[in-house]
Amino acid sequence: MSKFLSFVAATLFASTAAAADVPALLKAADEFRLPADALKVDTEIRLYKSNSLDKERRYTVYLKPGRRSLVLMQSPSEKGQKLLMLADDFWQIMPQSQRPIRITPLQKLLGDASAGDIATMTWSEDYTGAVVGEQNVNGTPCLHLALSAQRKGVSYQRVELYLAKADSRPVKADLYVASDKLAKQARFTVEDVDGRPQVSAMTLTDEIQTGRQTVIRYLKRESRSIADEFYNPMFLTRNDLRE
Repeated sequence: MSKFLSFVAATLFASTAAAADVPALLKAADEFRLPADALKVDTEIRLYKSNSLDKERRYTVYLKPGRRSLVLMQSPSEKGQKLLMLADDFWQIMPQSQRPIRITPLQKLLGDASAGDIATMTWSEDYTGAVVGEQNVNGTPCLHLALSAQRKGVSYQRVELYLAKADSRPVKADLYVASDKLAKQARFTVEDVDGRPQVSAMTLTDEIQTGRQTVIRYLKRESRSIADEFYNPMFLTRNDLRE
């Protein structure tokens, strides 16, 4: 391609990128993971080492507007533990304890799945950025978005996100921690669930420890809102949610 044609192509792309409505793209991508404002999500996490299943855990996640999430741990080894997210603040509540424990969104639950990976499911509320290019990802034409965190309480301060050009479904994300080190690569599986395409799984590949993969599978989503008091850490130390 001549220098002139390269210049024209770059100019056309820059014009298209400048016109892209990034908040609308992120909102559309979020709807593949969060189809309602208040949800109950049954979640399974599997840790694989060298392609062999090493551990498995089950969680029930209640999400509510205002960046509020309550995670109930369901596996026998963790039964009774709770994880609460209120905006940028995370707490872990242990059985028989009267004191919630402050934790960070990067605190590991299993494998590469962190508290933030399970409790937060939106990009539109947490990130801003720009469309910086286009790329085919496993045969899917994608827009490449470079995103920066708008708040310090998110797990990843920088995300390189690839959304399908056809419908903005998430395809791939490179996840960078505060030191700007690439920590994980996420790939998203989208399947028809209840008559609409939804993200059914997120696979996290460890970019630091080779041979480790963590698969977060969303087993069931249902529209459900629980009472506001369950998003109070002190209330949770004294009360259990009857499911």
